[in-house]
Amino acid sequence: MDHLKPFHSLLFYSFFAFVNLMLSISAELDYLNQGSSIPVERSDNIIVSPDRTFSAGFRSVGDNAYCFAVWFTHVNFTPVWIANRDYPVNGRRSALSLQKDGNVVLRDAARSTIWETGTTSASGVRLRLFNTGNLILQTSTNNTLWQSFNFPTDTLLPNQQFTKDMKLVASRSQGNYSSGFYYFFFDNDNLLRLLYNGPNISSTYWPDPTKVSWEVGRSTYNSSRTAVFDLSGSFQSSDSFILFASDSRIGPKRRLTMDHDGNLRLYSLDEKKGAWKISWQAISNQCSVNGLCGPNSICVYEQSLRRCSCPPGFKLKDPTDLSQGCQPTFNLSCDPLESMFIAVPNTEFFGYDFNYTERLTLQDCMNICLELCSCKAFLYIFDGSGRCFPKTMLLNGYQSLSFWGTMHIKVPRNGTISKGGRVRLETTPMSCNPEAHVELSRTYESKQENNSLKYILWFVVAIGGVELICIVMGWWVRGTRGYMAPEWILNQPITSKVDVYSYGIVLLEAVTGRSSVGFNVDNENNVNNEGRGKGFHNLVAWVRDIMCAADAREGRIQEIMDPMIDHTDDDLVKMELLVMVALNCVEEDRDARPTMRQVVEMLLRDENNS
Repeated sequence: MDHLKPFHSLLFYSFFAFVNLMLSISAELDYLNQGSSIPVERSDNIIVSPDRTFSAGFRSVGDNAYCFAVWFTHVNFTPVWIANRDYPVNGRRSALSLQKDGNVVLRDAARSTIWETGTTSASGVRLRLFNTGNLILQTSTNNTLWQSFNFPTDTLLPNQQFTKDMKLVASRSQGNYSSGFYYFFFDNDNLLRLLYNGPNISSTYWPDPTKVSWEVGRSTYNSSRTAVFDLSGSFQSSDSFILFASDSRIGPKRRLTMDHDGNLRLYSLDEKKGAWKISWQAISNQCSVNGLCGPNSICVYEQSLRRCSCPPGFKLKDPTDLSQGCQPTFNLSCDPLESMFIAVPNTEFFGYDFNYTERLTLQDCMNICLELCSCKAFLYIFDGSGRCFPKTMLLNGYQSLSFWGTMHIKVPRNGTISKGGRVRLETTPMSCNPEAHVELSRTYESKQENNSLKYILWFVVAIGGVELICIVMGWWVRGTRGYMAPEWILNQPITSKVDVYSYGIVLLEAVTGRSSVGFNVDNENNVNNEGRGKGFHNLVAWVRDIMCAADAREGRIQEIMDPMIDHTDDDLVKMELLVMVALNCVEEDRDARPTMRQVVEMLLRDENNS
């Protein structure tokens, strides 16, 4: 292959010429000065921390709806703070500005103020993003006027103090970053709690509300109401609550997040795989979280999966939203002679007991509910004491074999009650599910592209650079039939925001050994490369289905790898990283794709760890 060396050298130096051009027009900022703005149209115009761990700028959260956020740079979009989570701005003519009076203002296209720091300063100020992930407005003498750490959204970062005036509010759902219904906060008894604050009801569910504070190791004898977790993964609170990450040590990047499913989790970043792993969570049985399955619904937790089901005589209110719960298919009469009960063992609906009585027979408890028109059901626990709990509402239902009680649901005597089946909740990870992005209801007119000569030149240069990378990387893999060694392009960072879709396609072709043109899948066990005119999207879908399967089975990378590639176990890890990088590159939403700089740094980080 000596005759190819001049060609390889030409490609090598051409590539670095492209890199230097990208560096010269980088839009990354070390800080924002007075009188400067960040326009929403420039998605690559961001503030970065000195170590490049965090970035701050505009991100798409819906149909032409954008939020100003701080996120981890080298992972799938993981926001740690959002300025305007409930009031996204238009994707055109909106901007974040540091005014000359020292106030940071976020304005919409209509020039209305959506968010501001409310600060003033007679001296010079600048907005900086620190290595801790804290966005700080400082004076020229380093006095702090405002910082994002004082106004958390759903996440705490190491060394970020949590106080009585703060709360973490979960996102509405996966991909919808507006405020949801779950809160982490200090209550009036100085205890850290988790609260479900739904549209109709609210209730605390952690720590176990059936126990007093000292039974769960908490102390109300404090007045500071402060908490913080350190770089080693230890979280300590003034109410004596302490947690430790399962990988407790200084090193991994971490975040403590109030998740949209109502669970508080501590995450550690696996930088080799570019993915988050749970290193601690407040609730092991997800059915202990209130409000997940909605009114009249029963939550069942089996094999690490949460399921919602309707009791006999009920049906789902909205099959597309299980949090809406179930509704009865019957009307109850207040006449005791027209009602009966269906027993549902090992089941409880938390709270809303009309009365609690001990030493009653089952018939006595049944009579109490029959005589009470508002009684919907009753719980009876026969453990020697005959405990009776008539229920006026059926909320926060759960079923567990470890629970000995039986719920008796009141239904019409003259009617046919079908038992119905369970409905399984889908819990596909956001980074792997192409449908996981939930758009907000707030929309704007579509953003118009700028057709000026400047942007045309940018487009031509960017596409040319991507094509050059693709040619060289494609040659490299097909020439060696082994693991792609990207270190030859890793000596210089790429800072521009380019369309990396083509690059991702080439990576997938290289790893799988299959052409994207004409690729088709007859079924999940039969791959057919005879073209049917559907294009390369089928290759992406096939790889994504295998790599993002909920079972996360071992050996999945070998299912898609070209069998002609010689490999070791370490090579399989590297191949899996390449595939996950490629899948990020071919996200249909352009704003969800990484920049070439981020792609290169992810590959570089893997090489350094190796």
